Amino acid sequence: MSGSFNPAAFRAQIRHLLDEHDRVFGVVEGRHIVLRRQIENGDDIHSRSTFPGHVTTSAFILDEAGRRILLIHHRSLARWLQPGGHYEAPENLEASALREAFEETGVAGLALDPWHQVSGIPIDIDSHLIPARPQKGEPEHWHHDIRYIVRTEEGGVSPDLSEVHGAEWRDVAELKSIAPAALRNMRKLGLVRP
Repeated sequence: MSGSFNPAAFRAQIRHLLDEHDRVFGVVEGRHIVLRRQIENGDDIHSRSTFPGHVTTSAFILDEAGRRILLIHHRSLARWLQPGGHYEAPENLEASALREAFEETGVAGLALDPWHQVSGIPIDIDSHLIPARPQKGEPEHWHHDIRYIVRTEEGGVSPDLSEVHGAEWRDVAELKSIAPAALRNMRKLGLVRP
């Protein structure tokens, strides 16, 4: 990790993103209680060895029309999800999401949706419990997932089969069972159809 990384500044950045995200999307009070508590406690939320939780990033890879989404079949969780993974300091959050998207799908030419450049905030921030993995010395813990929309042309994928079971283009409506708040936010902004 670079000597220039400042954990306190990172926590302040995440607090600012939470405040702005909550303001724009009218998030229910208490939705981010664990993450906010960890920020107040001064936890190193940038480190994957910090419990009860730490920051991850993920990417909703959409086609240009906003009708199709590229999902991966997650090895550990055995579910179709958007690509994502652990944040690695000192990279910025958007670069982390793009890195994870490329690593897991093999799709080149990924670009952050212009809405993020204008707004400066993620489309969704979601804290969810990850099951314990005793073989890795990890208790049940929270992933505080900072989520971004990424665009590319629909086409071939070459997933990293050491990380995922596969990757497929699916109808964007499948997000309703995967990330309902994110889908609601995308629809509110007119970034997906229908």
